[in-house]
Amino acid sequence: MQASLSNIVGAINTALWSYLLIYALIGIGLFFTVYLGAPQITKFGAAFKSVFGGLFAKKEKDAQSLSQFQALAVAISAQIGTGNVAGVATAIVSGGPGAIFWMWVSAFLGMGTIFAEALLAQKYRVISHGKYIGGPAFYITHGLTKKIGRGKARFLSGFFSIALIIALGFIGNATQANSIAGAVHIAFGLPEIAVGLVLAAAAGAIFIGGINRIANFAQFVVPFMAVIYILCALVILFQYADYAGAMMRHIFQAAFDPQAVLGGAAGIGMKEAVRYGVARGLFSNEAGMGSTPHAHATANVAHPALQGMAAFVGVFIDTILVCTATALIILLTEANTLGLNGAAVTQQAFSMAFGGWGAGLLAVCLTFFAFTTIIGWYYFGESNVRFLFKGRFLNLYRALVLLAIVLGTLGKVDLVWDLSDMFNGFMVIPNLIALFLLRGEIKAVYDDYLAKVRAGKAVDYDYEVHEYHDK
Repeated sequence: MQASLSNIVGAINTALWSYLLIYALIGIGLFFTVYLGAPQITKFGAAFKSVFGGLFAKKEKDAQSLSQFQALAVAISAQIGTGNVAGVATAIVSGGPGAIFWMWVSAFLGMGTIFAEALLAQKYRVISHGKYIGGPAFYITHGLTKKIGRGKARFLSGFFSIALIIALGFIGNATQANSIAGAVHIAFGLPEIAVGLVLAAAAGAIFIGGINRIANFAQFVVPFMAVIYILCALVILFQYADYAGAMMRHIFQAAFDPQAVLGGAAGIGMKEAVRYGVARGLFSNEAGMGSTPHAHATANVAHPALQGMAAFVGVFIDTILVCTATALIILLTEANTLGLNGAAVTQQAFSMAFGGWGAGLLAVCLTFFAFTTIIGWYYFGESNVRFLFKGRFLNLYRALVLLAIVLGTLGKVDLVWDLSDMFNGFMVIPNLIALFLLRGEIKAVYDDYLAKVRAGKAVDYDYEVHEYHDK
């Protein structure tokens, strides 16, 4: 029975990720990059200034929303996870060094997609229990009803919400916990179940505090963990400085002609480099998946375009900085040539660079990465539970997430990981449909922002108040 189910899920994943979604995600990213005039280039500096310029300025607290930086921190907490460690390693092993170039390309295009997602999340957010919430289910319902009819819009939004709750809230968080337990067990010898119980207790203490406690946790931990990890990469870059130039040449050469760099025996062609680089890049930064818009909807900004700009800063940090750090660590130590795969490659690289305490250092980094992802994914699921059930069953959802965390540490089951990939794919479909059908509204809102900037007027926006009947 399990073998048959595994075959079915595997076939669905092959169809989704190898033949449909990779091309759809790249296509939608390219479309919005061109359609909107490449905001990830033209507004790159303004985006960083908007997010970090007033970071230490005193502002009045808004009980309904988060600051722009807090919302970004919650989004990045979900983006930076095991994909930045294991995913990058898999991309290099399966697609060669050239996969990193294509990961950068996917990140650049994904910045256009996530700009559109966050902008819509802001435009169509609602108030639930005194807090702003939003995301694809909300912009599908309120944005598409007038285009495709209420029934079809409700079906698409419900389909998205159910897929996200299963993919991220339950299965996804189980797999993140599994990665933490495995790394900690290898590094420190602690029993996996003990790790799971500690994770569940820590996560539960944060969950019960709601989005404000989640945001406070994220805004403190996310910058710290990202900086520490990037510093590790810089230390290794310094150690292997004589090889850095050759490594960069290999990345660019292998992106277009892997066999010229790796030799025909490697069995890696340009198709594999593109496939694994794009797939792992998109899996890491989540652009187009419809997950991070839930965080961006909570931000207190004057205009939706400002949070769209913050969103592509998140992709830059996740993929261009953190994923590149992993790539540097692996390629400079040549840990990718030892026959390992996944997180074991990165763990070996750390051991080669930092000696006996390298495995422990990576275990700590991976624990922070995966735990913050658990926190972010829990909140994204909560937003969709609120959408589906109008505030009911939140305690049940919270309990099931904590149970999934504990059960996820008991042992890796390939079927569970495959199911996670499948439901991730199911999330993408209605989200991309909505983004494309609402392209005119996205451009109109962005044009409004650009016109006000050019005219030197106050950049503000007349937000609509969408009807939402809470319990």
